[in-house]
Amino acid sequence: MAEPRVTQLTGVHAVSALGRGAEAQLTGVLAGVPAFGAVRRFDTAARRVTVAAILPEVGPLGDELAAAIEAACRAAGLAGAQREQCGLLLAVHGGPAPGAGLTPGALADQLAAACGLSGHTRAYTSACVSASTAVADAATLIARGDVDRVVVAAGYLVEPDQFALFDAGRALAVDGAVRPFSAHRRGLLLGDGVAAVVLESSAGRRGVEPLATVVGWGRAGDAFHPCQPDPTGAGLARAVDAALRRAGLPPQAVGYVNANATGTPQSDAAEAAALRRAFGAYAAYVPVSSTKSVHGHALEASGLLELVVTALALRHGELPVNAGWLAPDEACPLDVITDHPRPATTTHALTLNAAFGGANTALLVGAP
Repeated sequence: MAEPRVTQLTGVHAVSALGRGAEAQLTGVLAGVPAFGAVRRFDTAARRVTVAAILPEVGPLGDELAAAIEAACRAAGLAGAQREQCGLLLAVHGGPAPGAGLTPGALADQLAAACGLSGHTRAYTSACVSASTAVADAATLIARGDVDRVVVAAGYLVEPDQFALFDAGRALAVDGAVRPFSAHRRGLLLGDGVAAVVLESSAGRRGVEPLATVVGWGRAGDAFHPCQPDPTGAGLARAVDAALRRAGLPPQAVGYVNANATGTPQSDAAEAAALRRAFGAYAAYVPVSSTKSVHGHALEASGLLELVVTALALRHGELPVNAGWLAPDEACPLDVITDHPRPATTTHALTLNAAFGGANTALLVGAP
């Protein structure tokens, strides 16, 4: 039986309130300066919270996605012929794309055609695990030998409807800061995020050096509550276990966790419980932060934006700061990175995501 093929990350591009381009994301998360500010894109006069992490002068979502896909393909060195039979997995919000009037599936088809990708397309609309689920599917297709390469793209631009829903649900932080795992955390804040990555098995044959590898992935459900996480963290722990098993690695191989942590009291505590279930005593020693504390929660795009920053930080050898930290919370007994970045001491990192409905994902990234 043939060995599963390695999934390599060869081209990336990302846009957020931290700036344009992958390097801007790395610089921003290492600086640890939150990008939240007053929302001017639409009227927030009737809202309790009026801030988000928004990139000024942003184009329509379809245009931003097309630019991101094109940039990622160029970064991976994919010329026209090399894009043939390359599929596109797209993570966006369900319903017509703002400004485009297209369903997610139709938008995926349009983007693939515009960027010269002639393989199959698929759209993911599973809320905050949309992008990470797409990455897991892409890695599965590559590992099985079904395809040589896949482009995964994801996008969310802060818009009035979702902003109003989160504000009405009292999920947004009224103090204007995201404080993952910290005492006195008040909630999440939304943020722009558009990203695209090339995943493939053939970087070496093309003479391209991969930025990272996706060595493990796991998915699991809670079925606990439509909106609240299982306080025991059982589902997320199973996703972490699955990612480690697929990679054939013990918990001690993980040198960093880019947590889902949104800054909401219940979800952060549940995630800390999940890490204790999955890692045992080691959970108190693995460095943890949530880059949502600087770039905000990009909903469907979160998993891909956070994969990009996790891979780049691991390659760079420095681990991002958990901004907004005030004081320890006994419900989150973790080694949270505060004040300044830390040197990376191992070659593997986890990036975690969770969504309403009890969906959980874990992606295990390896330095090249």
